[in-house]
Amino acid sequence: MEHTPEKHETERQVAGVEPLEPASVRTSATRQRIRRRAGSGDAALDAKIAELLAGVDVPNADLLQDTLETAFRIARTANRGEMKLVRRSLHELGRAFRVFAPYRGVRKVSVFGSARTANDDPEYAIARDFGYEIAARGWMVITGAGPGIMAAGHEGAGKRNSFGVGIKLPGEQSANGFIAGDPKLIDFKYFFTRKVTFMKESDAFVLLPGGYGTMDEGFELLTLMQTGKTAIRPVVLLEPKGGDYWRHWERFVKAHLVDRGLASPEDLALFERANSIDAAVAIIERFYTNYDSARYVGERLVIRLRRAPSAEQLETLNDAFGDVVTAGRIEPIGITPAEARDGDGVDLARIALRPVHNFGRIRQLIDALNAL
Repeated sequence: MEHTPEKHETERQVAGVEPLEPASVRTSATRQRIRRRAGSGDAALDAKIAELLAGVDVPNADLLQDTLETAFRIARTANRGEMKLVRRSLHELGRAFRVFAPYRGVRKVSVFGSARTANDDPEYAIARDFGYEIAARGWMVITGAGPGIMAAGHEGAGKRNSFGVGIKLPGEQSANGFIAGDPKLIDFKYFFTRKVTFMKESDAFVLLPGGYGTMDEGFELLTLMQTGKTAIRPVVLLEPKGGDYWRHWERFVKAHLVDRGLASPEDLALFERANSIDAAVAIIERFYTNYDSARYVGERLVIRLRRAPSAEQLETLNDAFGDVVTAGRIEPIGITPAEARDGDGVDLARIALRPVHNFGRIRQLIDALNAL
């Protein structure tokens, strides 16, 4: 299946960079700090910015005004090198937003793995075949655009169904031949802007064996989900049947993190291992069989679903996940005013709860909702 911008005009809410945090974390002291820092530091300049924007028809003018004021405030104390960092970061994020914008209605999976994997390696083959299979099911594939596993993902999905999110490194090829020259290829200078793009745009993540970079990406994914700093999404650890890379990795995590109390047992629910393409695809598709998305409204976590649970199923969920709720119960609700204002999942069913800060357990709740 090939995707073009014209085929996908309906935007899907992208929550990858918005943290799952209750209002008590996002407001109060945080908002007070923002109010104290508001403006450029020059009232006359702020008035000119407001006047400029008043004469321009631009969406999100309030946020643009704050961004412009912030830029002037930064310029008052930043040196030239720091201003270059700010400028380049905005350029990179802006280009990424423009490239991905026409495809917001399409599910995407990021594929991570070693750039050193040879194209005759079984790990290359399973990455390539996974890319082909997931693209055939209507998904698009994002990889780092380099050789090895990244090239395999692009080869399988095909250029029309691929995005390249590359990083400029000294003395290394920027893009593999399957994505080179494509308008959906973006080269980043900074790892952090590249990582934001991966997180923002992806509905699932598949990791194959790799080195420091793959470990960095994998642990950052899990850290962000474990702490509620990004939306929960499926993370699949994939390798060919008979491989032991991820088995040894999971053994290390259990023995040196979970058993020592450095991570919770429930955090193991944030990833799943697979040793076949069918298993990897099934994990991803199962995650979205009923669950759609989630966000905090005030202190309540609102989980949006394709199918509302029955009264009997809600009782079962409350019995099984009572430890997840700090007060009250898991209950069905209608769309909240905040979601209606944002046009956020308007037609979906909803349940809400006041959860403990344990996103491994919330992932298990999502699994239970998908199994209804």
